[in-house]
Amino acid sequence: MKVEDFRDILYEKDEATGIVTITLNTPKRKNALSFITFLELFYAVDEMEKDDTARAMIITGAKDPESHDPANEAFSSGGYFNMKLIQEIPDEIRDEIDLTDIAQKKMCLKFFSFDKPVIAAINGLAIGAGFTMPLAGADLIYMSEHAWIQLPFVGLGIVPEFALTYFLPRLMGFQKAKEIVYFRKRVRAQEALEWGWVNDVLPHDQLLSHATEMAQKLIPPEGPGLAVKLAKRAFHKPYIDALAAALDAENVGLNQGVMTYDFGEALKARKEKRAPVFRGE
Repeated sequence: MKVEDFRDILYEKDEATGIVTITLNTPKRKNALSFITFLELFYAVDEMEKDDTARAMIITGAKDPESHDPANEAFSSGGYFNMKLIQEIPDEIRDEIDLTDIAQKKMCLKFFSFDKPVIAAINGLAIGAGFTMPLAGADLIYMSEHAWIQLPFVGLGIVPEFALTYFLPRLMGFQKAKEIVYFRKRVRAQEALEWGWVNDVLPHDQLLSHATEMAQKLIPPEGPGLAVKLAKRAFHKPYIDALAAALDAENVGLNQGVMTYDFGEALKARKEKRAPVFRGE
């Protein structure tokens, strides 16, 4: 897949600085992430690995062109569970999408092994994979003052993905991590900062400029780009095997979960805007 083929994300490189901005660009569905989106993100990293002039990545979410309220923006509303979309996968990329890799092991390990700096600029709501993806893939995470996070997995009858089961206990401890996942608490930007999930909370209109400023400090001429790469490799390499094991375990749980009554009931209840009635089966 080539950059010019992307349809769910925008890939824009500033030739002067080498900073690539990736915009999750499906605002009509609040930038929800489909299998196609994940494949495009994989190839965005692949493109940057091949391009010596691409030095850092910033990920953010597209604004809804029909809304001008920053409090209503979305970074990403999470996984896009629309089975009709599977039928729309272009033939040329169909074989590249593993529908059993619901935890996104392929993409997660691609990001985690990527040695150029990645910064997430979370401009609005970040639900499910809308937060687990940057948590696994970004070196630095900045949030708008209006942004918030929710991890709804158990409430949908499934388990987390993007190795959240590995990362979150290391940030919070097991007890607090389980509480957050089990009860799906909405986490405000300031709470995320206090808990060490993100690096800073910014006034909304300063978010992208701050992310750009920090990216420039990590790459030449302002930053020692090679040292940053070497440090990132040293940070990440000891965790690759454990991360892969966590993703395998999540995929087992996810592939079981999506076949259950509870998952179907959760999706139906969401569509009907009512509370689900679970059976535990």
